[in-house]
Amino acid sequence: MPTVLRALLLSALLTLLPVAIGVAVSGEGSTPAPPRKPAAYQGTALQDFDTATAVVKRAPFCELIPAPAVTAALGAEGTVSGYDNGEQTDAVPGGDVAHEYGCRAASSPTVPAEGRAWVFAPPVTAAWAQQLVAAAAKTKGCTALAGAPAYGTPSTGLVCELGDQRSVTYRGLFGDAWLACSLTLPVAVDQAQLVDRAGKWCVAVAQAASVPVS
Repeated sequence: MPTVLRALLLSALLTLLPVAIGVAVSGEGSTPAPPRKPAAYQGTALQDFDTATAVVKRAPFCELIPAPAVTAALGAEGTVSGYDNGEQTDAVPGGDVAHEYGCRAASSPTVPAEGRAWVFAPPVTAAWAQQLVAAAAKTKGCTALAGAPAYGTPSTGLVCELGDQRSVTYRGLFGDAWLACSLTLPVAVDQAQLVDRAGKWCVAVAQAASVPVS
């Protein structure tokens, strides 16, 4: 083989080799992970859920809340709507821009029930979380829920009354994610039943917002 032709072939081979390696490497692990689907609803009571091991993501999660969890919380079928960080929404006081990822579960107008859940978009430190817990305790119309199970560390549970409605709210720190959820029902519903339903609703929220265990 002539020297010139041999040199040209060698040059071409050296040029193609890095390209082939690059294609092979870039192809490794490039298959996107399958989209998550809502987990099967177990109706787990909050006192039976280990919130210390949950790793909540600061990301959208509304579509991962199972429909049976919504029905169990509201006492009727409902729909879940969500909003993302940076969006303007009526869910934020004054319709301001949200700095969180949030969900609202609601049923028909004939069933005055509502479930809410939100996780702060920015990371939250333990010191900041303690301030949030202290601030929540001063919420007008609300009192600390006696014997409230942990919902992250630190956390707080509140029961609030406004007119003919009563709500139970749990808030707490999961890693660096501040997660909160609430369930509001008519005051005609026994408070113990509201607390039980709110706890199960908040477990379903925490599971939807958490990184799945592999």
